[in-house]
Amino acid sequence: MYTTNNLQSNIVSFVHQKNKMKSIKITYWATTSLVAIMMAYSSYAYLTQDAMLQAFHHLGYPDYFRVELAIAKLIGAVLLIAPVATRIKEWTYAGFALTFISAFIAHTASGDPVNFRIMPLIFLALVIVSYLTYHKWKSSAISKQ
Repeated sequence: MYTTNNLQSNIVSFVHQKNKMKSIKITYWATTSLVAIMMAYSSYAYLTQDAMLQAFHHLGYPDYFRVELAIAKLIGAVLLIAPVATRIKEWTYAGFALTFISAFIAHTASGDPVNFRIMPLIFLALVIVSYLTYHKWKSSAISKQ
C-alpha cells in the first residue's frame, strides 16, 4: 500500500528523471549542432576561400585532399544531425574524431601557434560529449520501451 511519503518519493524521482533526460537531450543537441555547423562552414571555406588553400599548402597537403576533406565534412555534418542507423552515426563520430586528432597533429608538426592546435581539441571534446550524450539518450529511450 502506498503511503504519502512513498507517493511523494515516487513523484520526486519521476521529476528528477525527467529533468535529467531533458538536460541530456539539450546537451546532445547543443554539442551536435555546434560541431555540425562548424563542419559545414569549414567545408564551405575549404572550397571557396583562398586562405584555406594556402593553409593546406602550409600543412603540406595536396589540393585534392582539401576537396576530399570538404566533401567528407559536409557529409558527416548531415549524418550527425540526420536520424540514421546507429552504426552510421558511430562511423560519423569516428571520422570526426580522427579528423580532429589529425588536425591537432598536423598543426603541431608544422609549428603553428597554440590557438591553431587547441581548436581541434576543443571540437574533439564537443564530439566526445555529443557521442556520450547520444548513447545516454538512446539507451534511456530503449529502456523506456
